[in-house]
Amino acid sequence: MQDFHQALSVAFQLIGSRDPELSDIVALSLRVSMTATVIATLVGAPLGVLLAITRFPGRQSLIVLVNALLGLPPVVVGLAVYLLLSRSGVFGDLGWLYTPAAMVVAQVTLTTPIVLALVHRMTEGLWRDYGDHLQIDGASRPRAIYELLVIGRAGLLTAFLFAFGRAISEVGAIIVVGGNIRGVTRTMTTAIALETTKGELALALGLGVILITISIGVSAAGFLLNRLTSRD
Repeated sequence: MQDFHQALSVAFQLIGSRDPELSDIVALSLRVSMTATVIATLVGAPLGVLLAITRFPGRQSLIVLVNALLGLPPVVVGLAVYLLLSRSGVFGDLGWLYTPAAMVVAQVTLTTPIVLALVHRMTEGLWRDYGDHLQIDGASRPRAIYELLVIGRAGLLTAFLFAFGRAISEVGAIIVVGGNIRGVTRTMTTAIALETTKGELALALGLGVILITISIGVSAAGFLLNRLTSRD
């Protein structure tokens, strides 16, 4: 076990020198989480708007289900994706298990309900304010969805940031489907867990500092967006 102060000093040296292993881990983490969040937003945002402006039997039950999915245990998501992508699974022929693609699938599964739920809540208020105007103008359903997303773009970006924050900090699901393979599927969270159990604190602390910095940046961006939106 390394001395904490020595390990912290080495950690900042790794960050300052742009250590290749640390840089590769950070780059993979950002690439996987950003890809997953973009996909989740492209899927979840239109569905959230559609759920807000459409009335159909069972709608309230579906809303309850979407909100319940916000608390999905990551390891359970990882297990479900693992079973689907394993050799005997439905999508086993894709060969995605223990690759970044599998990690993206797991994070999309976790973050899509977040985007869907937040956009749904945002759109309900916008529909009350602008729904009559859109209906008077005779906008089609796709056009209405587009217009509401444009009007609520600040809220949409907040949902994106919230989902990205969840994705970048997630460990349970991606370690199940990614396997934490060095140079292939090792992300910041999985590397921190592995290096800590090995007693190698320098790399773990370096990655921890970067992860906390990213998390604070995402939170600050979301806070500023909310402040700017409330002023408008």
